[in-house]
Amino acid sequence: MVLAFAGVSVASMAQDDAVNRYSVATNSFWSNWFIQIGANWNAFYTDEEHGVRGDLDLSNSPFEKERSSIGAAVAIGKWFTPGIGLRTKLQGIWGNMPYQWQREQVEGRFVRYWTLSEDVLLNLSNMLLGYNPNRVWNFIPFFGGGISRNMTDNFYAMHLRVGLLNEFRLSKRVALNLEIGWNRHEEDFSGMWGNTLKNAHNGRGWEDKDNTVYGELGFTFNLGKATWDPVPDVDAIKRMYQAQIDALNSQLNDANAEIARLNNLIKNHKCPTCPDVHEFITTPVSVFFNLNRTEIASQKDLVNVRALAKYAVDNNSNLLVTGYADSATGSVDHNQWLSERRAETVAGELEGMGVSSSKITTRGLGGVDTLSPIEFNRRATVQITE
Repeated sequence: MVLAFAGVSVASMAQDDAVNRYSVATNSFWSNWFIQIGANWNAFYTDEEHGVRGDLDLSNSPFEKERSSIGAAVAIGKWFTPGIGLRTKLQGIWGNMPYQWQREQVEGRFVRYWTLSEDVLLNLSNMLLGYNPNRVWNFIPFFGGGISRNMTDNFYAMHLRVGLLNEFRLSKRVALNLEIGWNRHEEDFSGMWGNTLKNAHNGRGWEDKDNTVYGELGFTFNLGKATWDPVPDVDAIKRMYQAQIDALNSQLNDANAEIARLNNLIKNHKCPTCPDVHEFITTPVSVFFNLNRTEIASQKDLVNVRALAKYAVDNNSNLLVTGYADSATGSVDHNQWLSERRAETVAGELEGMGVSSSKITTRGLGGVDTLSPIEFNRRATVQITE
């Protein structure tokens, strides 16, 4: 049955949509917990069916009335990755154990019991096909072990178990479960030792133990954060930081060019002590803005603007403020409006530095692509006009 389920699952999920698959980042300990509740049909195959008493001659059907009963289960667990999880499961309540109390008559001994198991869950859907938060069917084999108690006869026994859990996504928080499993108990779990001699079992292997198989239908309820976040795009982060570095380098180059020009003026000034000689600064000073914003991106850009404003006040000069937007984003009309507002923002800064509004002219030239990369065109320039 497990191999059949696996074959159908892999063939089905091979057609799974890959759009939402992605590598995931590790979640906190309190994320990806779940609880499960379910009802099951269980069937006991005890070691009393073989050995010194002879074969009980029962059908192997799990629905044989002498061996089957309804039961219930509850579990709590956590996924540590999309493919690996742990759960603690309690199941049982009622069972029937085949018992031969006369040579010709077999009955089911009604017992109350429970099994407490710790299971390792392997979500093969996510492990083989990649994590997809919207996948409808998750194929989850499991294995584990624990302790069982026959409450009717007051016997404890260790057990091992394997099984297959199929989860069908109903919503982000709820899934429908279809589970099949096999618990292999120690032979005294049934409360009898009559057939535990090894030479009485003819090497029957697993039939030397008490076994339970079950099929279960239930629900999974995800608690807290139930999904996994994508791994950060390192390349995108690098590109963003590189763009910021390029912008700073551009401003540094502008500042260095201005320093070199001023040094050249000082070096070649023919009459540095003459108060009537005024050298007019003609190189535009740039002030940069973020995408679709009219607020200055960095107050550091105003250092050179402040020097230009002082020069204009001292020499009664006129200033021209020109606003720009990058042509790669926004409509023509929007970029025109954006460039005008940027120019007005810088003009306001100049007035705060003491420049008379009558000495300031503003204009907007809309979207342009004169600088590279194109985001450097999100700026306004200030220059002396006379």
